[in-house]
Amino acid sequence: MSIVTAERFARGMTFDEYVKYIGSAENLAREAFGSYFPDSGSMGAARKDNSGVLRERYAKVRLSDHQVAAITWLAAQPNGPAKILVISEDWSSDCRRDVPVLARLAEAGGLEIRIFNRDGKKILAQRRPDPAKFPDGNHDLMLEFMNTKNGGEWASLPVVVFYTRDFRELHRYIEYPAIYRKDAIRGHQQAVRPGETSAQAKERDAGVFLAMQRSPFFDVWASAGIDEMLAAMFEKLTLATP
Repeated sequence: MSIVTAERFARGMTFDEYVKYIGSAENLAREAFGSYFPDSGSMGAARKDNSGVLRERYAKVRLSDHQVAAITWLAAQPNGPAKILVISEDWSSDCRRDVPVLARLAEAGGLEIRIFNRDGKKILAQRRPDPAKFPDGNHDLMLEFMNTKNGGEWASLPVVVFYTRDFRELHRYIEYPAIYRKDAIRGHQQAVRPGETSAQAKERDAGVFLAMQRSPFFDVWASAGIDEMLAAMFEKLTLATP
C-alpha cells in the first residue's frame, strides 16, 4: 500500500515555496552532492544557492502547443491526472532541468504540484535510503520509487509521480527521458583522456558539463521528458477504457 496520502502530499512544497526554500539558510546548511562511490553512496559537499537557476529556467521555459493541449485533455478525463508529486534535490542537474517545466505543466493542466526533498541535513551516503537512519529526510517516499537500472537499485532524482484526484497512480518518471542517454554521454565526458591526469580530467569535465547544461539540448531533454509523461498517461487511460 502506498504511503502517499492526501495528508502526506499536502506536506510538500509548491514550486514557488520550493524556489524560496532553495535560497534559504535552512537549505544552504544541508549537504549537497560532492562525489559518488558506486558501492556505498554519495559524499557530501557545500551546497550552492540554485534558486536563481530555477527562476531563470522557469521564466525561460514554455510548453509547446501540443503539450498544453495534451495535458488539458488528460486532466479533463474522469480518471485523468490531478496531482504531481516530485522528489528533488537542487544540486541535481536533472532536477534543475525538469522541475521548472513540471511547474509549467501543472499550471497548464490545473494540476496540484508538491515537491519534497529526498534528503535531510545529510546527503544519502549509502545506496539504499534508510528512514530510521535519516529520519529528517523523505527516505520512506524514496523507497517507494527506487530506480531499477544497470542491474541495481538507485535513489535517482527527480522522481515525478502523477495521481488522479483520489491518489491512484497514473505514471511515474524517474531521472531523465529515454532519449537522453545520460550514462553513456556522461561516462564519455568524464573519462580520462590520453595524457590527462585525473585532476585535469575532472576540471575539463566540469566545464563540459556546465556547457551542456546551458546548451539547447538541456531544453530538448526537458521537453522530451514532458512528451514521455504525456504519452504514457494517454496510453494508460486508453488501455483502461472498455
